[in-house]
Amino acid sequence: MLTQSPRVVRPTPESPSLEGYLQRVTLLVEQDLRQVVQSRARQGPARLWDAISYALLGGGKRLRPALVCATAEAFGGETVPGSVALRFGAALEMIHAYSLVHDDLPCMDDDDLRRGRPTVHRAFDEATALLVGDALQSLALEHILDGGDDHRFSTLARLLAGGATRMVEGQFLDLEAEERLPGLEGVLDLQRRKTGALLAAALIGGAIAATGSDQALGPVGLKLGIAFQIADDLLDLTATTAELGKRVGKDAGAGKATLPALLGPVEARRRAEHYRDEALSAFDGLGDKAEPLRALARYVVARRR
Repeated sequence: MLTQSPRVVRPTPESPSLEGYLQRVTLLVEQDLRQVVQSRARQGPARLWDAISYALLGGGKRLRPALVCATAEAFGGETVPGSVALRFGAALEMIHAYSLVHDDLPCMDDDDLRRGRPTVHRAFDEATALLVGDALQSLALEHILDGGDDHRFSTLARLLAGGATRMVEGQFLDLEAEERLPGLEGVLDLQRRKTGALLAAALIGGAIAATGSDQALGPVGLKLGIAFQIADDLLDLTATTAELGKRVGKDAGAGKATLPALLGPVEARRRAEHYRDEALSAFDGLGDKAEPLRALARYVVARRR
């Protein structure tokens, strides 16, 4: 896949350079998202588009668009306004936002708080939240396909649709696991789908935007996805509601299938670091342009919120 070379000194996961990179991507992607919402809001029901804006522009790490942009840059691609990478990153964030809205619904995780604010179904109502998620799915695909005739856009639309389907499969397995706990391989399969699919799509999409090829990054993205989910599950055990901006301790209370529950926090942390290191080793041959990508891979495990 990628040639190997000696590792270089990397910034720490929460260094100013990474913080600045995340801020830059957030500024660019939110500008794109805001333009989409504002243009469509002029044509549609005001309350629906208020709720879509609430879900889409209410903060967040913007990790998935950052991974798209960092991967594209690592392969020599552009991430300026109007670029293929940035358009795909915005569309991917729409899919992620839809998944959070639906995940919070009473029929799923029944959460009242997201990013320090009432969840969409609490701020508006349950039916509106359901429709917000529906709209964000189709809007994401529209946004990619509106990019033009470049063959990369159709490839990226298929990538996004496939990733969203696998994410839904993972959510189904997650709900099913509350009644019948799976073993280790079952939990890993669940996490590859529910979390890994979109993180893998971020890396693959960035590579396609830059080169037209996926650069065989799918397995790397899945490893980062599992590492991210383990870190998330550990934060649910150790962080506070104020730190995370959402209710904590709910996974254990609901009997969720997680690696910390199955293996214990220490072994789960070790495995997260192992998956992170395997992903990092795949970036060794990419040179200095991949520094933001490496820093983001470390941040996936080291983050505290």
